[in-house]
Amino acid sequence: MDQTSIFNLFHHIPWSAIVGQLSYDPQSPMIFSSGIFLWLAAAFLIVYAALHRADTLRLLFVTCFSYYFYYKSSGFYFFLLAVVTCSDFLIAQVMARTTSRARRKWLVALSLCIDLGLLGYFKYTNFFGHILSQLSGTPWHDLDIFLPVGISFFTFQSLSYTIDVYRQKIKPLDRLLDYAFYVSFFPQLVAGPIVRAADFIPQIRKPLLVTRHMVGTGMWFIVCGLFKKAVISDYISVNFVERIFDNPSLYSGLENLLGVYGYALQIYCDFSGYSDMAIGIALLLGFRFNINFDSPYKSASITEFWRRWHISLSSWLRDYLYISLGGNRKGKVRQYLNLMITMFLGGLWHGASWNFVMWGTLHGVALALHKMWMAITGQRQGTPHRRRWVQVLCVVGTFHFACLCWIFFRNKEFASSITMIRQIFTNFHPELLWQLLTGYWQVFALMALGYVLHFAPQSLEQRCKQAFTRLPMAAYVVILVVMIVLIIQVKSSDIQPFIYFQF
Repeated sequence: MDQTSIFNLFHHIPWSAIVGQLSYDPQSPMIFSSGIFLWLAAAFLIVYAALHRADTLRLLFVTCFSYYFYYKSSGFYFFLLAVVTCSDFLIAQVMARTTSRARRKWLVALSLCIDLGLLGYFKYTNFFGHILSQLSGTPWHDLDIFLPVGISFFTFQSLSYTIDVYRQKIKPLDRLLDYAFYVSFFPQLVAGPIVRAADFIPQIRKPLLVTRHMVGTGMWFIVCGLFKKAVISDYISVNFVERIFDNPSLYSGLENLLGVYGYALQIYCDFSGYSDMAIGIALLLGFRFNINFDSPYKSASITEFWRRWHISLSSWLRDYLYISLGGNRKGKVRQYLNLMITMFLGGLWHGASWNFVMWGTLHGVALALHKMWMAITGQRQGTPHRRRWVQVLCVVGTFHFACLCWIFFRNKEFASSITMIRQIFTNFHPELLWQLLTGYWQVFALMALGYVLHFAPQSLEQRCKQAFTRLPMAAYVVILVVMIVLIIQVKSSDIQPFIYFQF
């Protein structure tokens, strides 16, 4: 090929289209189930494998890719990730060299002010502005503030590091690169799980080892996550759930109730699907994350629900907020109050809305009432019910309480939540059931499949997982291709961002 041919070939490459794909698009953030991520991930894995013996270069490469991944999610606001990383790294370094307890308290307070200050400005400025406006009687004009994707996750993750250094549970890292790698690690950067420094940091400088079992397990999590998110969650959301929640007053109580059941499955498949993919991708890179969801709708109490749902957040709230408030060390009344405060703030963490506040408050009150009931009856958490029907009633009751709370979680306006509840209890119309089942049979078939898979025995899931991990590598390629074709077949709109991107 001569020089002219090379020039013509170079000239005909659609550079503008390539640059457009690689640049930040606020209407199309990069997510695990998007085509651009799958192509970039393939190239990433090739380079990553080539650097398996060069630890520092490998960490630098992954960190740069993670920052690019975050840029594709939030644009210029990737600098916030760098601010949190550098400030907490330096604070932890100074804290480790300080023997004065008072000075260590000031340093951890500085970390809290920086991280929560950024989170508060971007997430709660307009919310609290409206509250102050109503109290003072002066008008408030919303500021045009962009909410960076995943800011709640990486600020909490970084805070856990400085708090653990303050409590002397871990020693601070000596290299800024290692800490940047930990905070920005792209599989869990924008929607969790919130990975503890004590769990992740020891893995950073270990020799890279990806076993055949890790590859099989990682592919299992990725395939399960893709199916949950791109097949079940997105389809029932676009074709049924969104229509109900957008205007609940137009639909009967039966349609509203089925919409709530649909959303309960949608948010579980969406969020646990992301967590599964994050765990799977991390395994392919040689890193292990703790499980983040454990069949939460099988829970027989609200306490058990929070031990199964979003485990990384619930354990974070327990260890860094509930225990800091006093936990159960200061009497029963204080314990109940601490539970309600923790869940109230947990609801506010999800978003600046009275709906989220109500969602967190309801869970906090339920947790306190359950603890009170256990104290009165002398029961212990985890003790199985002796009668099967009692266990079933407890699971059904816990599930419906969670569904009631999801109404407030999903709706944007508090009035819409009240309208939906009123429709369910006063305008039910059960005679519409057959018409709905025939009109939306694909949606309800997927919902039924989702719930059947969720409530399937754990032993069956383990057997399927073990069989999957023993498949040859070629089978994984075939399964991924089949999954992509299935996703294309059921996709009825553009790729839906993960729900937890907004938090």
